[in-house]
Amino acid sequence: MTTGSTGSTFPKWQLALLIGTPVAIGLGYLYWRKSGDQGGDKLTKKRLADLKDKTISLDGDTSEGAGKQQAADAKPLTGRDLANKHKTDGNAHFRVGKYDLAIREYDAAIEHCPTYEATDRATYYQNRAAAYEQLQNWAAVIKDCTSAIECNPAYTKALVRRAKAYEQQQDLSRALEDITAACIVDRFQNKATLVSADRILRELGQQHGREAMKSKKPTYPSKQFLKSYFSSFNNDPIARLVVASTEQKGFIKAKALFDSAEYEGIVAACTEELEKSESESEYKLEALLLRGTFYILIACYEEAKQDLDAVIELETADKRLRSNALIKRASLAMQTEPDSPGECFKYFARAETIDSTNGDIFHHRGQVYILTDRMDDAIADFERAYQLCPTSGIIATHLCYASYRQAAQNRDESAIGRIRKRFNEILDQYADCVECYSILAQVLTEEQKFDEADSCFARALKVEPDNAQIYVHRGLLQLQWKGDIDEGVKLIKKALQIDGKCEFAYETLGTIEVQRGNLVEAIKLFERAIELARTEMSLVHLYSLKDAAVAQVDVAKNMGLSISNIQPNF
Repeated sequence: MTTGSTGSTFPKWQLALLIGTPVAIGLGYLYWRKSGDQGGDKLTKKRLADLKDKTISLDGDTSEGAGKQQAADAKPLTGRDLANKHKTDGNAHFRVGKYDLAIREYDAAIEHCPTYEATDRATYYQNRAAAYEQLQNWAAVIKDCTSAIECNPAYTKALVRRAKAYEQQQDLSRALEDITAACIVDRFQNKATLVSADRILRELGQQHGREAMKSKKPTYPSKQFLKSYFSSFNNDPIARLVVASTEQKGFIKAKALFDSAEYEGIVAACTEELEKSESESEYKLEALLLRGTFYILIACYEEAKQDLDAVIELETADKRLRSNALIKRASLAMQTEPDSPGECFKYFARAETIDSTNGDIFHHRGQVYILTDRMDDAIADFERAYQLCPTSGIIATHLCYASYRQAAQNRDESAIGRIRKRFNEILDQYADCVECYSILAQVLTEEQKFDEADSCFARALKVEPDNAQIYVHRGLLQLQWKGDIDEGVKLIKKALQIDGKCEFAYETLGTIEVQRGNLVEAIKLFERAIELARTEMSLVHLYSLKDAAVAQVDVAKNMGLSISNIQPNF
């Protein structure tokens, strides 16, 4: 749950603002934001409901005009005129909720309409689909909308209605393709369509994320990520443990691998320790804790829960082992249930009861308080953590950052000035703490002091020249500061040269390629990020990005368009 050098200094929404592409909330918001600044009706909740209910209703509802025409001309109607009469009667039945009668009239309209009157036939099919929709006959809706689209490929009402029917049948890929086509035909100006696109994209991302998580193979993060993760613990009982034996078996081997940052053999070595008999195993609890930690890091969450719970529930175990396990259990709860932080806080509370002098408890809980926008609680926890760990530059920085966020929310310019001064003091005091530079750079970026932010990133890279995350952040800064996409891409690609497992770099490059109109390349980059993702929440987000790009490619192909022609101008 660390920030800064671990990749969370720039939130996902900020990335969207930097390069104008769909990052956190997908296709719909991307185009809605573009069109939303061009005037027009304010999109209130009532207006949205009106749009949702009425924009895909009936076409050709001209019953009053038709009645006058028939009164003026008593001749029997045939062909197109007769078809139009049946459509008008069908619309009248539809308006009063007589959907079965409406369908009969639309049947007759289609029967009498000449086949060469493609536009009229499209209208009749679409209207009949509207009646079937009211009866929730989704298969019939899809069939009639398909017929309407065959008659008129750019018929947005039929595309939107078929998308809704596909969504009702949980065929979300087809729903997304149809709603994307409607967005393109409408030149991304129809707000209700954009809202639907965003919703479908979210649902499809969640579906794909859940499916991918079930079959995901364990993947180790990069060494840089793991270094940042373990540096967030000042009182890690495994890191502090001194082992006298030189035997390279079981936990002794795992500890040696841990100390030398050769992480990929640790789970197997811990398992070897746990397979020993009680009399042979000297480090069973330590092996459980270390293995459980790495199970979290490689996204084997059920296995992680079992190992950590075994340590937590043994009341005779060392309190530092138990409190460390509880911190990680809290972190796991936050990762797997981000919308329900209550369970996470229960683990922290229990850890505090067991080991109230462990500063790591308050440091990590403070970060969750920031995520849940509870700044007073975050500041209180960081202050307590810093009292217990006064040599920690990371904790000092997080305390300063939480104070800055609170002052910014309160618009307290005097407090902001004092906090800026404190940031500089922290940099002088902890000159080798990359986290300090990263978070201060974020603050400076928010204040649009881009040259100072860039200087912070440059100083961070002098401390850790192999920190790929800093290169990504600095690349993003070039986009926001100078609009220099080429320099931004160059820095992000440098990150991948340093760390081929930098998920954040692949995602960011993919997002930039979407902005450039290089959707096929963007899809490849999102797929690579998906391979490296370790949480369902990350997978949902990444699949939303990929699904939006795939839908646009497929629609462009089906409609015979160039991809560059469907990209909005920012």
